[in-house]
Amino acid sequence: MMNIAFIGLGNMGHPMVLNLLKAGCQVSVFDINTAAAESLRSEGAAVANSMEECVKGADTVMTMLPAGEHVRAVYLGDHDGGIGLLRMVDEGTFLIDSSTIDPASARLVAQEAHTKGFEFVDAPVSGGVAGAQAGTLTFIVGGTEGGFKQAQAVLQYVGKNIFHAGKAGDGQMAKICNNLMLGVLMSGTCEALSLGMDNGLDPNVLSEIMLQSSGRNWALELYNPCPGIMEKAPASNQYQPGFMAKLMLKDLGLGLEAATSSQSPIPMGTLARNLYAFHNAEGNELKDFSSLFEFYRKQSK
Repeated sequence: MMNIAFIGLGNMGHPMVLNLLKAGCQVSVFDINTAAAESLRSEGAAVANSMEECVKGADTVMTMLPAGEHVRAVYLGDHDGGIGLLRMVDEGTFLIDSSTIDPASARLVAQEAHTKGFEFVDAPVSGGVAGAQAGTLTFIVGGTEGGFKQAQAVLQYVGKNIFHAGKAGDGQMAKICNNLMLGVLMSGTCEALSLGMDNGLDPNVLSEIMLQSSGRNWALELYNPCPGIMEKAPASNQYQPGFMAKLMLKDLGLGLEAATSSQSPIPMGTLARNLYAFHNAEGNELKDFSSLFEFYRKQSK
């Protein structure tokens, strides 16, 4: 039976833990939001009062954190001299970070982990809250071949597709490319639907037409941004829950950073990033990223 320590229990981490428990894993959890951790006690998780308590005796540690600064602080120690996970975990513990962060941070943590004799992989996820709940997430793994094989043994309980993108940090780079495309795709879908509505088209009918035409895409199939078209989409529930617009802005920002580093042109990604910046500035940071549709509708009035 796997003994897993899970740190970071947000919209994605919580359902991932539930699936690990359903698979028969022993799971210890920790989050600075104590209520998030306590909500898993009744499901069979052991609730720890500290990271050190959480990882004690674990053979695998999984983290799901907001940004690179948090990953660096958790694994390497904070700026006030705190001890990081690399000095807490037992010898031979396998380390998986499923946060979406900058590749440089992932590579730094991987290097420090390997220096101390630990196997570490970056394994960001795609599939959203619905995928986390259903256990059908896609994991994009960066690390050694041996690390990837170890990751497969764990991630099979919470995901459906597990890819080896390459060396440490490559999982993050692939995820950044995916989310840049997703941000552009969602922006275009919102724009097309709003244009049709401005010109008298029924968005239900227009969505169906595009689904059967060359404009077909993931948003139209599974995540329509127009309220009332898909019952289970965030758009039909006041854009809750889902992948927050502030996180899409963060990921598009990571894309811009990567493009600057490699001198790559990303005009569409830049435009999408700016659209989300305008949208979030109006108080929409916590809404699902498909709420960008409201930005277009507001401009149409």
